[in-house]
Amino acid sequence: MRKLVLPLGLAAIWLSPFFFNPVQAQPALALTLEQAQSLAASRNFALSAAQREVDAQDGAMRQAGAWRNPALNVSVEDTRRATRTTTTTLDFPIELGGQRAARLQAAERGRELAQAELGQARAQLRADVVRAFFAVLVAQERGALAVDSADLATRAVDAIAKRVAAGKVSPVDETRARVDQANAQLEAVEADAELQAARRMLAALWGEPELAYATVQGDVELVPVRAPPDELARALDDAPGLLIGRLETERRRALVEVERSKGVPELTVSVGAKRDNELGRTQAIVGISLPLPFFDRNQGATHEAARRAEKAGDEHQAARIRAFTELRQASNQLAVARTSAETLKSTVLPAARQAYDAAAQGFEAGKFGFLDVIDAQRSLLQARARYLGALSTSHQAASAIDRLLGR
Repeated sequence: MRKLVLPLGLAAIWLSPFFFNPVQAQPALALTLEQAQSLAASRNFALSAAQREVDAQDGAMRQAGAWRNPALNVSVEDTRRATRTTTTTLDFPIELGGQRAARLQAAERGRELAQAELGQARAQLRADVVRAFFAVLVAQERGALAVDSADLATRAVDAIAKRVAAGKVSPVDETRARVDQANAQLEAVEADAELQAARRMLAALWGEPELAYATVQGDVELVPVRAPPDELARALDDAPGLLIGRLETERRRALVEVERSKGVPELTVSVGAKRDNELGRTQAIVGISLPLPFFDRNQGATHEAARRAEKAGDEHQAARIRAFTELRQASNQLAVARTSAETLKSTVLPAARQAYDAAAQGFEAGKFGFLDVIDAQRSLLQARARYLGALSTSHQAASAIDRLLGR
C-alpha cells in the first residue's frame, strides 16, 4: 500500500490545476480590431524607433544649451628652479553673435520635428492595422465563399451524374460540371492562400511571424463613413505629414542662423599669473583673443544652409499638393465603393440569390437545364465576390484618409 502512495501523489500533483494550466491548451480566441491596435502600439518597432528619436532629441537640446568649457594653460620657461618662470592662465571662451541661442532654437525645432514624426508613425500604424485587419476579415469571407462555391459545384456534379445515369441529360453536361468543380476547388485553395498571406501581414505589424488567433472578429459589412472632401481638405494642413514638412523647413531656417552666427568670431578672455623665481615676484596676467575674420566668415556653410532651407520649403509645398491629390482620390474612391456596396447589397445580391434559387428548384423539377443552374450560380458568386471587393476597397480608402489626416 505504501508503494502506491508516492505514484498516486505525483499523479495528483501533475493533474492539479496549480501544476498544469488548462488555459494554455485552449485554442486562441478571435482577435478584435481594438486588440490588434493595442498589440501593434506596444510591439511595433517602427513606432518604438520614432519614440527613441524623440528621446535622442532631448539629449541634443541639452548639448545645444551647454556652455563652452574653459581652458587651463601652463607654460614653463627655463628648467632651472632658480631662474624658472611659470605662467598659468585660464581661458574663458565667450560666444558672440547669438551662437548659443541659435543652437538652442535649432535643437528645439529638431525635437518638434521628431515629435511630429512620432505622431505620423502612430497614424501610419493605426491605418496599417485597420487595412490589414479588414484585409483578413474580407479574406475570411472570401474563403468561406470559395468553400461554398466548391460545395455547390460538388452537389451539382452529384446531381448531374444521377441524371446522366438515368439517361435524362447528356454526359457532356457532367464533364462541364466536373470542370466547374475543379475550378471551384482551385479557387478555394487560392482563397486560403490569400487568407494566410493577409494573416501574416497583420501579425507582422507587431513583430510576429504568424497570427496567434484562429480568426479575426468584426463586422465585414460595416461600410466606413468619412466627411465630405472639402471638409477633409481643410483639416489636412494640421496632419502630421504636412506638419513634418513645415517643421523641417523651420529647422532648416534655424540652422541658417546657426551657420550665420558662426561667422562672428569667438572672444577668449584669459586670466592668470606669471611667477618669476629669479626676481621672486608674481605678476597678474589678463588678456583677450579675437580671431580676425579676414578670409573665413563661414560664407559657404551659410549659403549651403540657406539653399537647403529653400529646398525644404519647396519639398513641403510639393508634399502638400501631393497630399491634397491623394486625399481627393481616396475620398472619391470611398464614395464609389460605398455606392457600389449599397447597390450590390440592396439590389444585385437579392436578385442573384432569387435567380439561383429558382434555377436550382427548376432543375430539380426538370424544368431547367444544368447550364441554367451553373449560370445562375456563377452570377450569385460573382455578385458576392464583387460585394466583398467593394467592402475591401471602402476600408482601404478610409484607412488612406485616416493616414493622411493622422487620425
